[in-house]
Amino acid sequence: MSLFSNWERGGVMRVVASTLGFAAVALGAFGAHALKPTLTALATMEIWQTASFYHLTHAVLLVCIALARPTARFCFWFFVVGILLFSGSLYLFALTGIKVIAVAAPVGGFFLLSGWIFLALHRGGEADART
Repeated sequence: MSLFSNWERGGVMRVVASTLGFAAVALGAFGAHALKPTLTALATMEIWQTASFYHLTHAVLLVCIALARPTARFCFWFFVVGILLFSGSLYLFALTGIKVIAVAAPVGGFFLLSGWIFLALHRGGEADART
């Protein structure tokens, strides 16, 4: 079985979605327990929780998209980029307190919002029918 045939059945998307879901749960728990003293000292616990919430919410959506037929591939990758930029920058900012890192959050938010718009407009055309 080649990677391409796995891709055709949405396997890569399921792996990406599941990995992001796992990471969301792990990072949420890590922030609530092991990182609590650091996040409290930096007064960034709420930022961490926001990153974790958006991360997990969109990871669940990615699983739904990956399992749907036909798959909305274009939307899927917009959400992936949005999670990485939005939540990723907030996680880093919460850990370091370096505000310039948070500049990527609005760009990630744009990708998340765009993903929702593209998902609403998705019609499941023939190009997506094979996944």
